[in-house]
Amino acid sequence: MIRRLAAEGQGKGGKPPPKRRKPKPPPPPPIPELQRPPVLLVIAVVLTAVLEVLDMTIVNVAIPHMLGAFGATPDQITWVLTSYIVAAAVIMPLTGYLSNWLGRRRLLLLSISGFVLTSVLCGMAWDLESMVFFRLAQGVFGAPLVPLSQAILLDAFPREKHGQALAIFGMGIMVAPVIGPALGGYLTEAYSWRMVFYINIPLGMFALLISAGYLPKRAIKDIRTDWLGMALLVIAVGALQFVLDQGQMRDWFNSKAVIVGAIIAVFTTASFFLRGWNKPDNIIDLSLLKDRNFVAGTIAITLYGISLLGWMALMPLFAQRLLGYPADVAGTLFIPRGIVSAITLAVTGGLLIRIFDARWLVGGGIVLTAVGTLMMAHYNLNVDFWSIANPSMVSGVGTGLFFVPLTAVAFASIASSKYDEASGVYNLMRGIGGSAGIAVVSWLFVRQTHIHFAELTAHVTPFNKELLPYLAERGLDPYSPQAAPAIAYEIGRQAQMLAFNDLFWFIGIATLLITPVLFFMTRPKNVNLVPAH
Repeated sequence: MIRRLAAEGQGKGGKPPPKRRKPKPPPPPPIPELQRPPVLLVIAVVLTAVLEVLDMTIVNVAIPHMLGAFGATPDQITWVLTSYIVAAAVIMPLTGYLSNWLGRRRLLLLSISGFVLTSVLCGMAWDLESMVFFRLAQGVFGAPLVPLSQAILLDAFPREKHGQALAIFGMGIMVAPVIGPALGGYLTEAYSWRMVFYINIPLGMFALLISAGYLPKRAIKDIRTDWLGMALLVIAVGALQFVLDQGQMRDWFNSKAVIVGAIIAVFTTASFFLRGWNKPDNIIDLSLLKDRNFVAGTIAITLYGISLLGWMALMPLFAQRLLGYPADVAGTLFIPRGIVSAITLAVTGGLLIRIFDARWLVGGGIVLTAVGTLMMAHYNLNVDFWSIANPSMVSGVGTGLFFVPLTAVAFASIASSKYDEASGVYNLMRGIGGSAGIAVVSWLFVRQTHIHFAELTAHVTPFNKELLPYLAERGLDPYSPQAAPAIAYEIGRQAQMLAFNDLFWFIGIATLLITPVLFFMTRPKNVNLVPAH
């Protein structure tokens, strides 16, 4: 037995058998390279967002021309603006539901196609009623464009690249409203007010073709429609928009219609939240509101909408009505801010957000936006172009610092499957903030103008030493028939100038009041997104 074992322990020729080698561990699987989204797809989805946002401001400059073309009153012509805003606000929070129901690709292509078609119809409108109807339809189709574009970009880029994605998106979403008045003024002066709608055709068709070729298909979910929740949401948002749009024109709560609208908005909003808070199949997943950063970011973007859109509503009035600039020149006042905002957005998304804590960047954006606006609060009737443009550029730097870090933090812990829904809510609140800013600024402008007019009129007495020299320079005396109208005209201009200064103060202070929201934000867990503390 021992001999046999010894023989087996030797190979041929009495040599011991070779030692068996341990198998090498398999090489680790290669780390998959992050695929960059197609450049044309990025361009297409950003362009769709630009279309929707641009259309909210490009029409403003053409409103005086439409007023004459349709024979409408100033109160009636505002429905060209408000009809679009109301329709978009009602549909926008339903983006997540519609995306799940129709599929993201199908919804985007349908929205772009409908937006282009309704733009053609707006350009062909023959009276005010047809224009308002087509604008309502345009708002319905345009509402999902911004949330879908943001969601597609966030989904296409990995989380550590979200800063870059949001910078690209922000160049469209924040710069387009600033460039809109300049483009609208040029098209209106050089061609016709109808061109502000026809410009959407080539842009929309290009975005449609590229999106159809590059946007991947996603499975359509079989979902149950929460009809009651949808009805409550639509009524709540519609009533709120009615109050914001019509409040100033109807003297706010001295109007029964505004009071009824406010009651409906409060009741349906409360019902929507109480009913849907723990309801898993609610039309909007309210569990998004359990994310602290998302809630804080949504509040901040709402308040910033008041500041940005309030300022944008003031500047055309200031430049055209008070300073007498033509529409195309008035529009160019927005270009410096737009260029500076675009550059700052690119630097912030590509570099700064990887170095500094996003909360500090947002805070810096708030301060610079406020400082730029407060610099305008000392204007007089002799202010020149660059005295307006320079403070605007300071605010533009603030806009670039604010948008990317805020959105990145707000969406840092949102699941990718919820991007469509979260983007709809986020952009809805940004739009509501803008509507509130326009409404409040319009009301305060009228109020402050009346107050300053009354105060200045009190100084027009025979004992005022400045009155006689002023009239003498114009070849008038206190007993001339033209004296009273001349004095009233000048007092009106000065009263408006003082009212604009008051509003610049108001917007600047309101912007600074966003700062406390930053203390409710926490540092995102994804340190690649915001590495600094």
